[in-house]
Amino acid sequence: MRKLTKEQKRDIQTIAAKRDEDIDFSDAPPVLDWGEAEIGKFYRPKKKPVTIRLDSDVIAWLKADGRGYQTKANWLLRNAMLHFTKESNVSRRKGAPQRSKANRRRKHG
Repeated sequence: MRKLTKEQKRDIQTIAAKRDEDIDFSDAPPVLDWGEAEIGKFYRPKKKPVTIRLDSDVIAWLKADGRGYQTKANWLLRNAMLHFTKESNVSRRKGAPQRSKANRRRKHG
């Protein structure tokens, strides 16, 4: 990191000496309320090809609507993942004891 010049040091001291009330914010952009922002709206995860063994009736159901069965399977799995992740995060926040891996397997499949 480069050293500050005398002029830069003087500017910093001048700014630091100002009271907050004396600073002119008229040219500053407005503060946005991000409370309603949708997290991950433009998130596009990288797809990775996999081989998975599914029951034939599950495959038939996924393919029943025609094209897009892989997208449908991905959507279902993503929503299940988010549901169970949300559920486990809620129980952690409340201080509930965590289930063992064996108990989680029994409950969810």
